[in-house]
Amino acid sequence: MNKDAERKVPRRIAQAILGSLKGGVVPRTGLPYVTVGRKNEIAALLHDVDIIAEGGASFRFVVGRYGSGKSFLLQTMRNYVMDRGFIVVDADLSPERRLQGTRGQGLATYRELIANLSTKTKPDGGALTLVLDRWISTVQSEAVRETGLQPGDAALGAAVDKKIYAVTSAVSEMVHGFEFARLLSAYYHAYLDGNDDMRGRVVRWFRGEYTLKREAREELGVSMIITDDDWYDYLKLFAVFFRLAGYQGMMMMVDELVNIYKIPNAITRQYNYEKMLTMYNDALQGKARYLGIIMGATPQAVEDRRRGIYSYEALRSRLAEGKFSKPGARDLLAPVIRLEPLNAEEMLVLCEKLARMHADLYGYESRIETQDLVEFIKMEYGRIGADQNITPREVIRDFIELLDLLYQHPATSLQSLLKSDEFTFTKSEAVSDLADSEFAEFTI
Repeated sequence: MNKDAERKVPRRIAQAILGSLKGGVVPRTGLPYVTVGRKNEIAALLHDVDIIAEGGASFRFVVGRYGSGKSFLLQTMRNYVMDRGFIVVDADLSPERRLQGTRGQGLATYRELIANLSTKTKPDGGALTLVLDRWISTVQSEAVRETGLQPGDAALGAAVDKKIYAVTSAVSEMVHGFEFARLLSAYYHAYLDGNDDMRGRVVRWFRGEYTLKREAREELGVSMIITDDDWYDYLKLFAVFFRLAGYQGMMMMVDELVNIYKIPNAITRQYNYEKMLTMYNDALQGKARYLGIIMGATPQAVEDRRRGIYSYEALRSRLAEGKFSKPGARDLLAPVIRLEPLNAEEMLVLCEKLARMHADLYGYESRIETQDLVEFIKMEYGRIGADQNITPREVIRDFIELLDLLYQHPATSLQSLLKSDEFTFTKSEAVSDLADSEFAEFTI
């Protein structure tokens, strides 16, 4: 048993992990304690992270069925990149949030992304103001160190202004960068003057909350507002600004692309795929810098030629799998990462982690032996069609329910629960023939 496995999980994190997994959702904290498998997928995505930190950009699709672990992988990467000094923005698409819309759905996605803006020190979102204030504080500290002047000295103010101008000038050269730079400067001067009202207005603009150009012009002196059509351009601006502010870059994560697949109007779907193509081309052609984009989707939402991403020929020709990739030997450097199911051994290791965590959380001595876990996994993988349809979500929910029942009813044995009518399934021929040797290294 390795040291990571032996680490005792803090109770609040254990509660969050077990509660989330039992409810069928991905926990936002404590993922390293339960991460199993996906080593190759994580390595491929971390290679992208290195490229982004050097000024590049990346775009990946993570594709898997419901419950296969795609959202888990996205959250795992979210934690990894924040630890590496990245800023993360993430959002789930919905009928109200799309990449493009005629009723503010694209802007709604932007607002959700900015609302969830997170850093290592503020991982639960709402970090925009913190980042802006940290930027100003860092610039001031650098100016003091470089000039030797003391706070309050007029010459120091001039030196700070010069550094701020260097940042805003770099941003102003980009599309919509002039207004963006003016607002950064306005925030800086409001910070110096202690004008919280003006700071609030600038942050409100950055969040996409101004709906009228007239209102923005009167309150901020800029004639532009963020709209459905150009919100992505401002994310590219933010990515460059964050780098200049001392971060490594920005990672944008968008899950539930199936909500684009579900759009009934074909023209609206095409507009959304067109926006997706723009993002993809920007990343691969070097038009975006310090920006990574990861999108999560189901196989149907990608591959359906009538409604899915592949219905848009420009995307299909770029994303379709080549002739040589196949299950078990996927090209993880391709734009689309297709998740393979976790195998039985990986699920066994995960169940061991969960059993230990559950016992520590509720303060009891676990009575589950490795052989019991083997029996549980064999039964789960023995369902009819399990070789094609089993997902980690189903197995984990069943197992945590077993742990809860055993804890609440000490007189009940695991074997009696496994042999109950509710938990006994007819074996499919393909899975019932699982060789005992597959589990031999885990048996007692």
